[in-house]
Parts: sequence; structure tokens; C-alpha cells
Amino acid sequence: MHKRFRFYVLMVLTLGLAMLMGACGQSASHAGYSGDEQLSETSAAAFSSDTSSSAETVIFHAGNGDIKVPKQPKRIVDLTDFYTGYFLALGVQPVGVSTGAIENPYLKGKLDGVEDIGTDPSPEKILELNPDLIITYSGTEGIDKLEQIAPVVAIDFGKKNYKDQMIDFGKLTGKEEEAKAWVDQWNQKINDLKPKVQAALGDKTVSILNPYAKGLFVFGHNYGRGGEIIYDEFGLKAPPEAQKAAIDSGTGWASISIEKLPEFSGDIIFTCPWSGDTTDPKIVYDSAIWKGLPAVKNGHVFQLNPKGDTYNDPVTLEAQLNFITDSLLSVTS
Repeated sequence: MHKRFRFYVLMVLTLGLAMLMGACGQSASHAGYSGDEQLSETSAAAFSSDTSSSAETVIFHAGNGDIKVPKQPKRIVDLTDFYTGYFLALGVQPVGVSTGAIENPYLKGKLDGVEDIGTDPSPEKILELNPDLIITYSGTEGIDKLEQIAPVVAIDFGKKNYKDQMIDFGKLTGKEEEAKAWVDQWNQKINDLKPKVQAALGDKTVSILNPYAKGLFVFGHNYGRGGEIIYDEFGLKAPPEAQKAAIDSGTGWASISIEKLPEFSGDIIFTCPWSGDTTDPKIVYDSAIWKGLPAVKNGHVFQLNPKGDTYNDPVTLEAQLNFITDSLLSVTS
């Protein structure tokens, strides 16, 4: 996830005893465009000239209202990081994406030739790419500046599950049939794997745990790190305390102290260092409490990728599905 998004998450955690990410926090000011930034007269003139064509448009229902967008956008600039994989899964390659998307290992090789616009691109930088559509988050500061360049679709982060979001992006890009096909193929994969996983694990519980500066984050069903697959698709259970705090609550996460770790630790653990700070995870991993967990003693701990597994886009989910399935089935092999 990119630094801007991580910083927002940490601010929310500090001020509200909560985390809303992410990659991640996934979400008011995901992109910063200072109110002092103005498009130059030359840039504004270029924009006016470039967008004067009578290309066919449609109305798309976005987080920032009903937006008139090209029926089949050709030059998308995606400022979100977390949604880039949706476009790639639809066969639509943006012309510009944020650094966080470039750094997602699961998107490697799929963004060749795409401009890395950084973490806080200026309107002028975006204008250089001559976009016909810009994707950002609801609440992004400076949307009015972006709207001088191209139609802006703002996404309410996490409001829709990934299947509904995929269909939505299919409508946005003129790829609705491709989006439906992806959902159908995904559902078939889950239907094939779910009985095998459930039969192999029985009533074993699963935890997703990330050490961070003040203890651990316990993740649930809708904040990446495989939670969508483990809990929603495979229907596996977390330990009762984790189930209650991170899943049944609807929040998708909980923050705990290391002393409470045994209550939130399942028979199987997926873990990785929290990517939102630089705390040494060995504070947790080398502790007597961690080493005393049954999952650790039994070798049932699996390391996630801190740079990629925070995402839950279709490309990332497909990669996660293979790793999570193999990991879970290895417990009984």
C-alpha cells in the first residue's frame, strides 16, 4: 500500500482507537492535492482542447455522485493503489498508477509501460498523461482540480465486496461481460476447493495476526491478507474472541496487546509484519507468549507477503487463493 494511505490508517488508529486501512486505512485524504495548486492557463487550455471530442458517454453512479464518463475509457489514471488489480483483471491497463500499485508483487509484469505517478502526483503530472478518466477515493482533497482534467470517479473504499466492485468496474469500463465471467470463474474455483479445505480442517480455527508498534492487529473477513478467502469463501472460523471482535462486529479488524494473544490465536495462523510502521516484528515473534502458542509449536504458522497481501483485488486474490489453499491443506498432510 502506498505511504499516503498507510499514514491515514495510522492516524485513524491513534485518534479513534480504530484502524481503517487498507492497504489500508484503506479513507478520507488518500491523495493530497493542495488547495493552492492550480492548473496553469496553458494546462487548462490543453485540457479544453483535448476533451472537446464528442465521444459517447454514460452515467456512472460513483461515491462523488452521478458522473458522466466515457463509455469505454481508454486512458485511465488510477490513484487508488488498491483498485488497480480490478482493471488489470478486466484487461484494462491504466496509463498511470500510484507507486503502491507498482510495488504490489502480484501485479508484477502486468504494469509494464504504465507510468508510475508517485504517491502524491500533482494535477500537472496527471494532465501529462492525457487521461479520459481518473479514479480516486471519496473524500480525496482537491477533486475539483482533478475534474478540470477529466471525469473523476471516486470510490467509497470497502463499501462493496470485491465481487460487486468487480461488476461495478466492469460497467465503468465497458467490460461488464468480462467482469461477470471473472466472478463466475472465481465462484467455481471456490466451489471446487471449499469442500476439500473444510474436510481437511474440520473444526480448526484460523487467525490472521500482524505485529505492530502497540501489539497486534487481528484481521477478519474484509481487510485483505486472505481474510476474504479464509472466512467468507471457505467459511472457516476464527477463535471466539477474534470472531467476535474482528468479524461479527463487522469492522474486519481488532487491536490487541501481546498479553491477549493466546485468546485470539487459532490452530492455524497467517501472519506478517504490519506494513504501516517500522517496528521490529521480532518483539512479538521472539516472545515467550508467541513461541508458546499451539499453532507455533505445531508449525502451523504461514507468512503472508506484507507488500502484497494487504490488497484484495482480483489479481491478488487469485494469488492468495493458491497460497492459502496449499497452506491450509498442508496442515493435515
